Amino acid sequence: MTAPNDAFRQFQQELAALEQPKGPPPTRLDLAKADFLAVKRRYGLTVADVVTFFPEEEGIAYLQQLIAARER
Repeated sequence: MTAPNDAFRQFQQELAALEQPKGPPPTRLDLAKADFLAVKRRYGLTVADVVTFFPEEEGIAYLQQLIAARER
């Protein structure tokens, strides 16, 4: 017994939805951050290196995240 054509079409649509990226596409700054954080992990950079890389507000936010993670 074969499945109805509508079920197959729905299956194809669900598969296509799974392949679609979730959320908004990353910005150039997001990509740069991800690249820098990978380099940071690879070369063992310090917090000061990271903070000077980010714009001031984001450097502060990064420090706040580190502090919050340490307090957990």
